Amino acid sequence: MLGVCEELGIGFVPWSPLGVGFLTGAIDAQTRFAEGDIRGGESRFSPDNLPGNLALVELARTWGQRKAATPGQIALAWLLTQRPFVVPIPGTTQMAHMLENNGAADLRFTASELAELDAAVRAVEIRGARLPDAVLAYSGVEAPPRS
Repeated sequence: MLGVCEELGIGFVPWSPLGVGFLTGAIDAQTRFAEGDIRGGESRFSPDNLPGNLALVELARTWGQRKAATPGQIALAWLLTQRPFVVPIPGTTQMAHMLENNGAADLRFTASELAELDAAVRAVEIRGARLPDAVLAYSGVEAPPRS
């Protein structure tokens, strides 16, 4: 997907770049979701998978300490380094979160820091699907042409 975006000169906006709150550190191993919360149906947040997946959040926390940033800012800043046309737009309903998210644009990684962070991210094995099967069924589905 990214190669096609680059070739065609179009931008890529990652869906839910903070993992519906996960990469901010707001979710922990004891978190359970209310009925109707989509995260309750995502296997990556199941009680069996969530504790292992928290390694990614811990990585963001560790880097946050190194860079005087929040875990969410680290996640967004990392995304901003991936390609110049990758533009994460995190959704929020709170001004404080918007201001915090905006701080990610000020973070910089040296080449060696970025290589270290990239390697650490790749080493984390995420368990479970990103979305419920019923939602994933629509990934890659094109809208029908207008008649």
